[in-house]
Amino acid sequence: MSEASKPIKPEGPPRLPGQRAVRPKSAATVLILRQDGPKPRLLMGRRHSGHSFMPDRWVFPGGRVDRGDWSAPAANDLTPEAQAVFEARVRPGLARALAMAAVRETWEETGLLLARPAPPRPGAGPWRSFLAAGALADLSALTVVGRAITPPTIAKRFDTWAFIADAERLMTLERQPDCGELEEIAWLEFEEALALKLPTATRVFVKEAAARLNEAGRPLPFVRFRQGAVRIGALEH
Repeated sequence: MSEASKPIKPEGPPRLPGQRAVRPKSAATVLILRQDGPKPRLLMGRRHSGHSFMPDRWVFPGGRVDRGDWSAPAANDLTPEAQAVFEARVRPGLARALAMAAVRETWEETGLLLARPAPPRPGAGPWRSFLAAGALADLSALTVVGRAITPPTIAKRFDTWAFIADAERLMTLERQPDCGELEEIAWLEFEEALALKLPTATRVFVKEAAARLNEAGRPLPFVRFRQGAVRIGALEH
């Protein structure tokens, strides 16, 4: 995958003049792929127009790593293939925390459980309702599909790892009515998704999901922003 670049418009609140660049926060997102219809579909949601970060954009469920993601129980671990992607790239324990954040954010934003059944148990922090629902995160369902770091020119920055998971790994397709930050939820075909108002990295990951259906071993994209332009290269080993 050769690196390409093109100008972009800011997708978040700008950094104040003279202010040092903000250090990106670790975050995760997950593309849930549904293949039970004529064409593959991805689960996406629209952010509220009042948000300062990417308002009114269609995105995948996701968010920054929470303290509880480091220690919350799970039904299993990331696959060796997924773990290998993170080796020498992130500090110990962060790979699992990223995966846990992806599962938790999917639950909080869409009401869907990427999990396996388990006896209900008391929880703490952001995982309380998830554990009370009788579920443990299914980390083995997650495959890494890329990474994106937001530009140094904006005040909110994230170092986001993107995962993909098959919708068959959801406990159910029925979701809770309150979907948090996402105003609208939909299962969208690739063409439908690309026609929407998407953040730059989200658009890259939609295309990557489509391409991986025919080429699973393709290099993982790494989306970065330099000098007002987006640069899409391969995540080097």
